[in-house]
Amino acid sequence: MPRPDRPDPRRRARSDETHYDFIKRGTFAMTNPFETEDGSFLVLVNDEGQHSLWPAYIDVPAGWVTTFGPDSRATCLSHIETHWTDMRPDSLINAMEAQ
Repeated sequence: MPRPDRPDPRRRARSDETHYDFIKRGTFAMTNPFETEDGSFLVLVNDEGQHSLWPAYIDVPAGWVTTFGPDSRATCLSHIETHWTDMRPDSLINAMEAQ
């Protein structure tokens, strides 16, 4: 039996409403912001040279800087594939080169 103080989790969004309308209507929807195909994204890089796809509407976490975007998810992923060709952290690359 649904509780009156909580929305019915079985209720689905209508095809003509946005995700935000759906939430405002009182129905919870769990979506992964990193997998939204039509979202706006950034490419972040940390001090180890590691890259990350990041939703543009979420604050950039400490230790990361924006190097590309905002742009589409596909364009940001293409940028990452082109520019992050060595998955090793920079500290490991430097240590291996020093040997």
